[in-house]
Amino acid sequence: MQQYLITAYDYTDPEALQRRLAVRENHLAGARRLKATGNFLTGGAILDAEGKMIGSMMVAQFATPEDLAAWQRDEPYLTGRVWEKVEIQPFRMADV
Repeated sequence: MQQYLITAYDYTDPEALQRRLAVRENHLAGARRLKATGNFLTGGAILDAEGKMIGSMMVAQFATPEDLAAWQRDEPYLTGRVWEKVEIQPFRMADV
């Protein structure tokens, strides 16, 4: 399994938060499915100084690049235009 650090920042247009909230439960349900299969390792919302959600980070692992691509294709925050900028980098979690 290859681990990935996924950092994603939300759109900043006036409707961005509304889009995030509209698909949030589907996004969380997907994260729960990834956790149940051992793909989701950790993650959560990135907050600004006022505590407003402005993005997300996740450490996940996938067996193949195709599995990662399938997740991207189905992720509600991508299909729902919540995340504007997404960086996906190979990662190795420290064994501590």
